[in-house]
Amino acid sequence: MAQMMDMNMGPAKVESQRVGSLRLVNIKRISRQGAFSVTEARIRNMWKFFWVIAFEALANPMLYLVSVGIGIGALVDQNLGSEGVGGVPYLTFIAPALLATTAITGAMDEVVFPSLDGFKWQKTYFAMNSTPLSPRQIATGVFLAAMVRTIFAVTCYWLLLYLFGALDSPTAWMAIPVAILAGAGFGALMLGFVSFVDNEDLFLTVINRLIIMPMFLFSGTFYPLSTMPIFLQPIGWISPLWHATELGRFLTYDYELATPLVVIHIAVMLALLVAGLAWAFKNFERRLAK
Repeated sequence: MAQMMDMNMGPAKVESQRVGSLRLVNIKRISRQGAFSVTEARIRNMWKFFWVIAFEALANPMLYLVSVGIGIGALVDQNLGSEGVGGVPYLTFIAPALLATTAITGAMDEVVFPSLDGFKWQKTYFAMNSTPLSPRQIATGVFLAAMVRTIFAVTCYWLLLYLFGALDSPTAWMAIPVAILAGAGFGALMLGFVSFVDNEDLFLTVINRLIIMPMFLFSGTFYPLSTMPIFLQPIGWISPLWHATELGRFLTYDYELATPLVVIHIAVMLALLVAGLAWAFKNFERRLAK
């Protein structure tokens, strides 16, 4: 009997029929729909920890929203007047960046830790690969599950920002798919990265200290990127957070952004998504062939 195992979740549901005491599995159907079986298994596992995931998705951004957006924002607005930064209150200025940050961190968490578990800790990806599932289907399924979590987190946080009065433009809702695209691009890169490295301790250190923190601080999150020294600005230029933040500000208030720049921001995030998935597929095939 062929079974597709997820991260401590038991067998995933497959299309099959029973003949006597034997269960016959439709190999062709699994080959076509295998990625969605992995996604379903991951979602079932996430559902067990729904409130934990919801808390993680909202707690950290909520702290930044209250402490920086409202706390420091009050001081900024007091000194700069009602126009704040960029012609809007400071909370409105940082809201798109916080939304994109929520997408990026949510996608990263959902691809990194299940993949560490799948490749290193319990090696569940190897169990999946012993079934009709291909490495590419496993990678795709994990990525799609991460996108489900990202969509949930971004939507909840957007509603929170709306309730705080940070979003009043009729096009502000379009910041949701923009943030999700940023999360998809970064999540795909992280899926490629985590499937490439063998030392998880070094991986987590590099990610947190050399990627996440610089990206968060130097992507125009709390102040315009143009105010930074020119030698630091390239950090923002290659960051999906900056591209999503720029588009988010364009959509949530009267932030000036030329049409070619809109296209460039979208193209960069799409390029990161495609490159990240291609890298991940290659690494999954290499590691699961061992």
